[in-house]
Amino acid sequence: MDATLLRVLLVILAYVSGSIPVGVLVARHSGGPDPRSIGSGRTGGTNALRALGRTWATVVVSGDLAKGALPVLLARFATGGDPVAEVACAFAAVVGSSRSVFLGFGGGRGVGTGVGTMLVIQPIAVALAAPVFVGVILVTRYVSLGSLLGSAAMFPNMLLLWAVASGAVPPAYLVWAAAGPALIWLAHADNIDRLVHGTERKFDLGLLGGRGRGGGAR
Repeated sequence: MDATLLRVLLVILAYVSGSIPVGVLVARHSGGPDPRSIGSGRTGGTNALRALGRTWATVVVSGDLAKGALPVLLARFATGGDPVAEVACAFAAVVGSSRSVFLGFGGGRGVGTGVGTMLVIQPIAVALAAPVFVGVILVTRYVSLGSLLGSAAMFPNMLLLWAVASGAVPPAYLVWAAAGPALIWLAHADNIDRLVHGTERKFDLGLLGGRGRGGGAR
């Protein structure tokens, strides 16, 4: 197959993968409420936790991670490790996650899918950003703020890794470490507005104990 055609096909597959509405599918399987009907109306892990409880939300998060990681892995193996192809697929998957063709171009905010792409591209950067994400949520109880600052931490983390071992961080990866968080910030535009005006909803830490609208058993 022509190399250009292969890359176009990989990007299309990545978008379709990102578009898979895991939160909606899990809600239908579990018999719980559609996450689009409560809370933020988004289909990602946080709203799934509100709608379905901890167990099913874990399934949703795992699915969101996978729909970002698998397209990047496929691009890596199909192209022999072309970083540009990997980043193009990562971009398409995150766009699909927040602009799903199966949900009328709605969906989540791309956080789980974006993390999935980075787990393949550079897992150390994810490990370094994770304390920022978790710490901000625990201190402020704003998941949106944790997602914003956690994603923003990716680029300086990648710069640090590039400085330590530049040969292990292709330039395309640095571009994605900046572009990926930018996509996530764009998807959080409404949250940012509410944070600025002090009207953003706070996360109920009790949900982590299994308490959710869908019930603890869910």
